[in-house]
Amino acid sequence: MNETILDALQYYGAAAATIAALIVSLNLGRRITGWAFILFVTSSIALIAWGFLSEDSEGIGFQNIALLGINMVGVWRYLFSKHKPRD
Repeated sequence: MNETILDALQYYGAAAATIAALIVSLNLGRRITGWAFILFVTSSIALIAWGFLSEDSEGIGFQNIALLGINMVGVWRYLFSKHKPRD
């Protein structure tokens, strides 16, 4: 695999997760938090690809498979669920 592509996947995944975590921590509202979870989903996909395409990085790939599921729950909860959050 091309090292430039692997580097792009790795650094995109790290940067996107950092930005998404910042947005979630700011608690800017339900819709914005939902979009932050979409950013988390793209980060997880990038890091899954990077983890399984890079040598000796499978652990990150497996971790992000789990995080992808968690992040998809966040997308559903904040963007699609009609249930009102508890205070």
